[in-house]
Amino acid sequence: MRKVFVLVSMVLWCGSARAQQMKQSADYLNLDVAVASYRGSLSASFLHDWQLGANKKFGLGLGARFTSFLGANLYYVTAPAELTSGGTGPFVIFKENITENIDSLLVKSPQVNAFNLMINLDYQINSKLVVGFNIDAIGFSFGGSKQANFMSDTSGKNTTANPTPFNILFISDNDQGTLNSELYVKYFLNEKCAAKASGQFLFTEYTTVTKVQTYPEENDRFRNKSLMFSVGLSHKL
Repeated sequence: MRKVFVLVSMVLWCGSARAQQMKQSADYLNLDVAVASYRGSLSASFLHDWQLGANKKFGLGLGARFTSFLGANLYYVTAPAELTSGGTGPFVIFKENITENIDSLLVKSPQVNAFNLMINLDYQINSKLVVGFNIDAIGFSFGGSKQANFMSDTSGKNTTANPTPFNILFISDNDQGTLNSELYVKYFLNEKCAAKASGQFLFTEYTTVTKVQTYPEENDRFRNKSLMFSVGLSHKL
């Protein structure tokens, strides 16, 4: 009887160890604060990350992120790629902006909130250090109406603008709405908690109540691109 008990205990122990060894995913909660000149953001996210490869060093994850952005006296410029680059498609990233097609919208106190689904890629350098990149893919934005000043080479006017409600990732100026992305480093302080530092690249976008831009065609969407330094915490669930 004693031998049977020992044998069963060994089988259960081996099974448990094997299950831990085969565990290929993890969940994380993240909180980040980013700042730059006259602007800042607070973001909170949930991430489910799958470890890939023979050594489980690579990570591919999906998650959801809430970002709240606040600024002061920021210029938003013409957003659609067909105006800024003269066309759409994946190759607009290699095209220079057409400056004569770009007008500005000065928003004195922009405040945009966005909830997006996001994609994450990471690589585990060692047991303590992880580097990665994430980017928002699709979602929605909300926030209050703001008074703004539209400016072009030939005219200017006061107008009202709201956060562009629908967010979607394409490439460069093909994007629409408010989208957050990070290039980050995580250092694990213990098995569960990691300190995080990143460069955050955040697009925010406003849509005016009327199509205030008239040349070379009518337009009501204006974008601000903010590069900020971010610090945060990541907790493994």
